[in-house]
Amino acid sequence: MRYADGGGLSAKGRARREMVRMQAVDLFEEQVPAGRVASVLRVSAKSAYQWQQTWRRAGRDGLRSKGPSGSRCRLDPVRLARLQAELDLGPAAHGWVEDQRWTLPRITVLVGRLFHVRYTERGVSYLLHRIGWTPQVPVHRAVERDERAVAVWREETWSRVR
Repeated sequence: MRYADGGGLSAKGRARREMVRMQAVDLFEEQVPAGRVASVLRVSAKSAYQWQQTWRRAGRDGLRSKGPSGSRCRLDPVRLARLQAELDLGPAAHGWVEDQRWTLPRITVLVGRLFHVRYTERGVSYLLHRIGWTPQVPVHRAVERDERAVAVWREETWSRVR
């Protein structure tokens, strides 16, 4: 199952799960058996027994959420804003003049040049999603396409057909 922020629960989901674990701690402190805790809180018995072990070993703090999983972004918000601004300038501003398409390999190189940080192409795609960019497939148009003739056709012929 995939989650909203790329591999873990959202902050709201983590808080909800932590609340359930804290309810379990309250029950453990009242000497309620783990099997009964599982049925009361509607969780698996395995989870209840693991929580009970952790509670005995580390107390209530052992069952608190440890935050989002996964590695942290190596670009702080200021750098992410700068990346956004540099991408808005277009590929030609950074030496790719053959076309005006940002590709993952190009953005990977750009991130390395600007911030001296190495990312994989998959990591760059996560960065792009974080700043609101999505993959786009360019529309393929014939080289011989005459935009003026197409516009005239739409105005005259298409309006008659409709």
